[in-house]
Amino acid sequence: MDVRETRDFDTQNPKSTAKVADHPLHPMIIPFPIVFFISAWVTDILYASTGRDGFAEASMWMLGAGLASAALAGVLGMIDFMGDRRVRAMRQAWMHMIANLMVVALEGVSFYLRSTGDIRDVVAPTGLTLSTVSVLLLAFSGWMGAELVYKGHVGVSDEGEEARVRVRS
Repeated sequence: MDVRETRDFDTQNPKSTAKVADHPLHPMIIPFPIVFFISAWVTDILYASTGRDGFAEASMWMLGAGLASAALAGVLGMIDFMGDRRVRAMRQAWMHMIANLMVVALEGVSFYLRSTGDIRDVVAPTGLTLSTVSVLLLAFSGWMGAELVYKGHVGVSDEGEEARVRVRS
């Protein structure tokens, strides 16, 4: 019988259920929306500073890519969230999810406003304000995500823990 099967479920680390070959997928995908949304913020700042239309257009592309990749990251995160009751019991998991949903909502509103109006008029100050709030929420969400992994050990392999114990023995 496998050692993992004999241990009490609650003594193991909370599992990431969206994974391939025991590698959690959510952490692999999240850099994409983060980088796209921060890039939209930077190009908003550059447009507000220079008035160059290319920066306003670049922000639109960054927001679109951010929203698309956030959809995938969100699905994978929700699979992890729903896949282990211990994850759902963690306050940080709820805060992480809510902050991310707020970011997607704000960036979705920003994308909509830019796509239905004159993009140059929307970027400053509305788009820049929405991007700034989103980046601040992303920082908070990232902190909560790190709490889940580094303190809550969500998605951390139990086998790695056993291997370290065997090496020390």
